[in-house]
Amino acid sequence: MVDINLEYYRIFYYVGKLKSITLAAEELAVSQPAVSQAVRHLEESLGNPLFIRTSKGVRFTPEGRVLYSYVQRGYEYIRQGENKFKEMLNLEIGEIRIGASDMTLQFYLLEVLEQFHEEYPGIKVSVTNAPTPETLKHLQDGKIDFGVVSTPISGRYGWKIRNVRQMEDVFVAGKKFQHLKNSLLDYGQLEVLPVLCLEKNTSTRNYVDNFLEKNGVVLHPEFELATSNMLIQFARKGLGIASVVRDFAEEFLESGELFLLNFQEKIPARNFCVVTDEKIPVSSAAGKLLGMIEADCKEQADT
Repeated sequence: MVDINLEYYRIFYYVGKLKSITLAAEELAVSQPAVSQAVRHLEESLGNPLFIRTSKGVRFTPEGRVLYSYVQRGYEYIRQGENKFKEMLNLEIGEIRIGASDMTLQFYLLEVLEQFHEEYPGIKVSVTNAPTPETLKHLQDGKIDFGVVSTPISGRYGWKIRNVRQMEDVFVAGKKFQHLKNSLLDYGQLEVLPVLCLEKNTSTRNYVDNFLEKNGVVLHPEFELATSNMLIQFARKGLGIASVVRDFAEEFLESGELFLLNFQEKIPARNFCVVTDEKIPVSSAAGKLLGMIEADCKEQADT
């Protein structure tokens, strides 16, 4: 294969398109001799004339016409690629891949995505819905641009973690447990009560279990469920005391259908956070969304 300067093909493309060395030189903003020399070098490298010079400009040789049909498609395809590239930089098109748990999606990310979509409707957003440990694995494997998860998380070299909103872990119950409503409880009492918890592969379950274990308490749940929304429904039916993030229960706490259990010590608050891998550049679209998230956090901190 002959190693040919690709600039020669660009010049060849314009000479063939405009059927004129003079017009090609004007289009490319170079001198006419430079265009003629580039065409001559290309012809010498390929071993055959590409154009026949005429009084009105140039026309293709048979070989030149065949070569041009391929160069034209290739060059115009490159230009299409450049245009798509610019559209991505201008946020007219693009894609963002996000990992999020049910909780972070429902109580934080959904509102942010609504605002982003209004401003940049051409950007496709793909959300992989999974528990925090699985979301972090997706980030590590490069399957998502960033994750929105709940703390605590195990840090990893190169990860940037931004706290975006505080959250509170609580125990809630329905009318069947009304006798506990105004009591100041000890967590040890939960060991003999029917407790509803998330499955063990979630950060929420792990966080609450670790806190209780430090207080010498080990739960033996009546039910272990996949989602916090299901925990709330079971608690409403009186099937037990649900361990949930308060956001999930807020509607039913306000209506009085559920109530908070009071303990001598509160479970320490934790955070929703955004995690990115600083070693991997994100797309322009993902960068813009992250910028909106950071601006929103700053605005909330200032108020």
